[in-house]
Amino acid sequence: MVYQSRVAPQDEFTDLSRQITGVICCGQVFLCVSAKYKFKGGNIMKKKLLATLLAASMMVMTLSACGDNRKPGAGDSASNSAQSTQSADGTDSALASSAGASEMADASASGSSATLVEGNYTIGISQFAEHGSLDNCRNGFLEGLAENGFVEGKNLTVDYQNAQTDTGTASTISDKFVADKVNLICAIATPSAMSAYNSAKDTDIPVIYTAVSDPVGAGLAGDDDTPVGNITGTSDALAVTEQLEMIREMMPDAKKIGIIYTTSEANSVSTIAEYKAHAADYGFEIVDKGISAIGDIDMAASDLVTKVDCINNLTDNTVVSGLQTVINAANGAGIPVFGSEVEQVKAGCVAAMGLDYTQLGIQTGEMAAKVLKGEAKASDLKFEVIDQPSLYVNTAAADKIKLTVPDDMISTAAETYDTITTE
Repeated sequence: MVYQSRVAPQDEFTDLSRQITGVICCGQVFLCVSAKYKFKGGNIMKKKLLATLLAASMMVMTLSACGDNRKPGAGDSASNSAQSTQSADGTDSALASSAGASEMADASASGSSATLVEGNYTIGISQFAEHGSLDNCRNGFLEGLAENGFVEGKNLTVDYQNAQTDTGTASTISDKFVADKVNLICAIATPSAMSAYNSAKDTDIPVIYTAVSDPVGAGLAGDDDTPVGNITGTSDALAVTEQLEMIREMMPDAKKIGIIYTTSEANSVSTIAEYKAHAADYGFEIVDKGISAIGDIDMAASDLVTKVDCINNLTDNTVVSGLQTVINAANGAGIPVFGSEVEQVKAGCVAAMGLDYTQLGIQTGEMAAKVLKGEAKASDLKFEVIDQPSLYVNTAAADKIKLTVPDDMISTAAETYDTITTE
């Protein structure tokens, strides 16, 4: 007798194939597990595999009792009776046990013992660009939902779409989510959040955003941080003064900081204004260069590196998508690029006073869970912010331009990297 379970690929996997086979022969149980996978989402993939392995193991162990070929004696009658018992809904008890094991494994792998929320839910995730910080937001968002009883593949269906830095595409995505009548829209980054708000504002579909640097400036919240409609979320407002202080400590003689930004991204426009408002307090002048598309980055960076002592990169989605172009131009000129979050530092920026975008996503997922459960309305929740930035340093990036990072900065950094990782 052979029991076999196959698990189809999920959105978080690529080139995935897994097979779990239990063979029962002559009273012996053989469990064969084969797994081959490449993945791009960390813990989410691990918990799926853990759930399947645990479920299959419990099924095979339960079924092994029926493989005994002895003639039943009086002492075996209770055991044999138990083997044929089914659950109340007609499901074999072994299968029921495996289902329970799967749910327990999901909870264990996510670090949560949350019970699945009753019902089935569909959410749309609109992500403006594909890069590390926004990917971390998305993964964290799903983790936050799972910790509160909404697990993809169980009671949650996720429609994930990426606008590839195109605002028109972002609008098309959110319009489709509204037409599909999803239970909730998660918008990652300012342009996607603005599109989702415009698409859903005449409906009862709530919008929860994340990685929006300035919700007030983007028209998503009032001056008192209250929502302008059925929309709320989390802000990745940059730690501008802490970043300026960090750059000054690392470059005591620097005078000019260059910043490239996309003129159509409201979050970048407001952040540029904040940098200009505080730069003089630290003895800096901000030299900014506006672009309209990713194709403009090469020329803008080549020009800017001749006019400044360093470049400071924002969380501008278009520029982050072309970050390697900026870093290459800066390396050629022998000046550093400072980032705004940990993924930029891993990719070759020298340092950043940045946020943990996975944690930001988890915080957003927790807000979304409250709305899906009916515990709160998006229109009643003020947007939230992670207040404490952390220092991240890449010594390999500093070595490339012969920049010495003070020892005390390395010793106090939340993370220090000695390699450069590019996708």
